[in-house]
Amino acid sequence: MESWLPSKFTTIPAEILMLVLLSQLVLLFSNLCFPIPIMATASRIESQGRALLQWKATIETEDLLHTWTSTASPCNWTGITCRYDGHLMLTITKVQLRKLGLEGKLETLNFSALPSLRVLDLNGNHIHGSIPAAISALSKLTILDLSVNNLRGIIPSELGNLTKLKALWLSQNQISGSIPLSFGKLVNLNLLAISKNFLVGSIPPAFGNLTKLKGLYLWSNKLNGSIPSEIGNLVSLTGFDISNNQITGLIPPSLGSLKSLTGLALSHNYLFGKVPNEFSNLTNLNNLQLVNDNLSGNLPQDLARGGLLNKLALAYNNFQGPIPMSLKNSTNLVRVHLERNQFTGDVSESFGVHPYLDYINLSFNKLSGTLSPFWGACVNLTSIEISSNRISGLIPLEIGQLPKLHLLDISSNNLVGKIPKEFGNLSYIFHLNMSNNQLTGTIPPEFGDLSSLEVLDLSSNNLTGEIPIRLEHCLKLNSLKFSSNELSGAIPSQLGDLNLHDVLDLSDNLFTGKIPTQLSKLMMLQKMNLSHNHLVGGIPSSFQLMTSLTSFDISYNSLEGPIPENHFFEAAPIKWFTHNKGLCGQVHGLPRCNQSSSTSKGGGKKYQKVIILIVLPIFGTLFLILLIVAITLLRYKRKKLMANDSDEEVGGQYCFSIWNVNHGKEIYKEIIRATENFDNKYQIGAGACSIVYKATLSSRETLAIKKFHKEEGRVNEQAFQNEVQALIEIRHRNIVRFYGCCSTKKFNFLAYKYMETGRLGATLRSEQGAIELDWIKRVSIVRDIAQALSYLHHDCAPPIIHRDITSNNILLDEEYKACVSDFGISRTLKPNSSHWSLVAGTYGYMAPELAYVMRVTEKCDVYSFGIVALEVIHGRHPGDLLSNLSLSMLVKDILDPRLPLHIANQVITNQVHSMISIAMQCINTDPQARPTMQQVSQRLPSPKSLPTSNIYPFEALTLYRLIKIAHTHIDDQAFE
Repeated sequence: MESWLPSKFTTIPAEILMLVLLSQLVLLFSNLCFPIPIMATASRIESQGRALLQWKATIETEDLLHTWTSTASPCNWTGITCRYDGHLMLTITKVQLRKLGLEGKLETLNFSALPSLRVLDLNGNHIHGSIPAAISALSKLTILDLSVNNLRGIIPSELGNLTKLKALWLSQNQISGSIPLSFGKLVNLNLLAISKNFLVGSIPPAFGNLTKLKGLYLWSNKLNGSIPSEIGNLVSLTGFDISNNQITGLIPPSLGSLKSLTGLALSHNYLFGKVPNEFSNLTNLNNLQLVNDNLSGNLPQDLARGGLLNKLALAYNNFQGPIPMSLKNSTNLVRVHLERNQFTGDVSESFGVHPYLDYINLSFNKLSGTLSPFWGACVNLTSIEISSNRISGLIPLEIGQLPKLHLLDISSNNLVGKIPKEFGNLSYIFHLNMSNNQLTGTIPPEFGDLSSLEVLDLSSNNLTGEIPIRLEHCLKLNSLKFSSNELSGAIPSQLGDLNLHDVLDLSDNLFTGKIPTQLSKLMMLQKMNLSHNHLVGGIPSSFQLMTSLTSFDISYNSLEGPIPENHFFEAAPIKWFTHNKGLCGQVHGLPRCNQSSSTSKGGGKKYQKVIILIVLPIFGTLFLILLIVAITLLRYKRKKLMANDSDEEVGGQYCFSIWNVNHGKEIYKEIIRATENFDNKYQIGAGACSIVYKATLSSRETLAIKKFHKEEGRVNEQAFQNEVQALIEIRHRNIVRFYGCCSTKKFNFLAYKYMETGRLGATLRSEQGAIELDWIKRVSIVRDIAQALSYLHHDCAPPIIHRDITSNNILLDEEYKACVSDFGISRTLKPNSSHWSLVAGTYGYMAPELAYVMRVTEKCDVYSFGIVALEVIHGRHPGDLLSNLSLSMLVKDILDPRLPLHIANQVITNQVHSMISIAMQCINTDPQARPTMQQVSQRLPSPKSLPTSNIYPFEALTLYRLIKIAHTHIDDQAFE
């Protein structure tokens, strides 16, 4: 017997081996003669499969589950996992259909047919309807993830029967009502996430029973009441986030018992009182967010004694006293937000060397002391903001050694001494503000090496000397403020070579000489202030070309001669020109210029210059007119040639296509076939003059067909002609792509690229659509609209005015790229035309001057853009905000509450303020005060500079860890 056994069995007694063999034969015989378990297994799988197939049949996008068929085993279906249970019976244990785009309801699923289900994951779909109470039949369920769907209604209390549940995700839906008290029975729960819904009521004290809970995330709801002290029982908790709610009351000291806590976020609530001293026990804390509550008092001095804190945000409160000394030894700090409080004490004693520190903001406090040279050792710093404090002493030259510094704002303090020339080494800095101090000496010439500099503010100091000529190399400079110093000499003409768009303020200095003519090259500049100096001579006549100016102050100088002649200067207030030697012109309050005397004083050369200035523009205008006529003739000839090649006149139809692969006749037939002769079931929209249909061609390309009925009059015909004329010559990525048009005896239609997401207005009005439009997408959409209008106004010859910019005329593709559409009432700004017009557009978006002036200009589109921009920010038309809108309003009062972000992020806060500021300028009631769309396009913030995550870093990491742990636990111990 031993001869045929493997060597490892030779030491086992033969009697035992014989018993093993006999037992195996008995088992084989029983399976052959009594195949009941196998038959039962097949029967169970079939019944479970039938339940899932019945649910699939109710899903609008059932084709996404194409592997779910009756001919295949359910265990081979997409997202299905099967296992044998303890009775050797095969059963479905997991349904994981994450981010498949499924649309349907859960109520149609027979949960009782899936008794062995451990995991149900439908995250990131389009499941709508309510959460069915029948889910409670899944008594073995350990993971339920229904996040990022369209679920409405309340959370059924029956979910509290799922006592084996370890992870429950219901975040980013539209769930209302309160948190069921029965959740206090989910004693095995490791993670509970119900963020970004519409929950009301208070946090149940029964949560204190969930002692195994590691993550509790309830942020961005409408929860009220106080924080239950029972939360202190959750000793395993590592992440707790209830920010962006309406929680009131004191912070319970019991939270100090949560010694495992790594992340705590209570921001944007209505909490008051002190931070409990017990917070000193949170030694594992690495992220603390208490922004924009109403907290006060002194902070615990050993708040960060664990040494692990890397993100601290306590901004916009009323904290007093010194900054905790424990922060000085917190070498892991990355981001610190302490701005807008009442902190006192020596700032140099509060911080040390922090090798990972990226951002610090201590602005608007009452800090004193001096700036420590240790800041130069924080080599990863990109932003230092310590403005509006009481800091004195010298500026440490070590700050000039920071290799990554982008922003330095130490304005409004009591700093003295010279500006370190070492600041010329800050090659990445784009924002430098040292205004409102007591700095002396000269402006370092080394500033000319700051090639990335965009904002330079040295105003309100005691600086002397001249402006360094080397500043001409700062070609990205957008704002330059040197006002209220003792600078002298001539204004460098080289400043005209800069890229200044925002401000040039040299006021209240000792500048002499003439205003450089070269400054007129600052064509995009909005504000120029040269007042309170000793300037002489006249204002260069070329300043009339600076059409972007909104403010121009040259008062308190010794200037004389005529004011430049254009509408801006003629409408300017007299205070901009007072206290000069002899200015004259069309400004109300100034004397009219005496042309004969002015020419005689200037002599022959001056007279010749005037003649040249008059004659050259006239010849230039004539040349432009001739050029436009020539281009028009060429385009007309080209259209005739194209008509010969691509247009067809067939049976009363006239069709023009810009496709090369087909002629008009074939295109017409294809569209008629694709829409079944414009059947209503293909209709996707309607306007005052047209109906829009969706047409999928045989090439699988999908078009939007805009159909105009001729029998409804000249308005429709004019709208059709306007759109054809506007779109046939323009090409821009943010203007809806035009494919062609067709005219028959009964109707006209236009063919456009089909935009999958649809109208911006409809998306904002949809709860789920608005949630999908995160801040980055919204910034991109506003920029897209601005770039399209900038192209129409500044790159088309002649310029095109849209006249009906609304959220409903902005279309979004599947990646949320925005395109301007509907050019039915657009007009071209032809030379030498008055551009008078009847009032046209959409109420609530039309510029107010159209009601009494009725003159079309590009500033009408700018106003409409401003309204749309505010609508994108606010989430709905800003009519309810316009009467009292101001930058002093809190961001959270203006921002769409459905936005998935936390305002504690300073980058986002700054960008929100920037976009609101731009939008407010666009809706100025004075059209001349509005910026151009080119200016707007250049000034809008870039979405690339935004953080890539909309949730707190600690939450993202904690969620990742808990998901991984939970899934591993299910795989290893599903049938213990």
